[in-house]
Amino acid sequence: MSEKYEALFAFRVNSDEEAQKALLARFTDLIAQHGTIDSVDEWGKRRLAYEIDDELDGYYVLINFTSEPSFPAELERISNITDGVLRSLVIKKPDQEER
Repeated sequence: MSEKYEALFAFRVNSDEEAQKALLARFTDLIAQHGTIDSVDEWGKRRLAYEIDDELDGYYVLINFTSEPSFPAELERISNITDGVLRSLVIKKPDQEER
């Protein structure tokens, strides 16, 4: 049974725009292989709440998707070992009945 999730990524901004677009394409392709992308919202460059690896800013992207429950853990694992990703967070969205 598929569930709805959202993934928030903060990419490094010291790399060029091409590298950020390549990272976004990599993760959207990965999600599309294992589920369905509902929306991609590029928030752009924002100030981080605290310094991460000498970075003060990050390029934020929010992706809403639907997939099998086993995939989000793999998505987090891959994002944690990918160069250019400062932080990522994948959460399951609550069902409409639970709200």
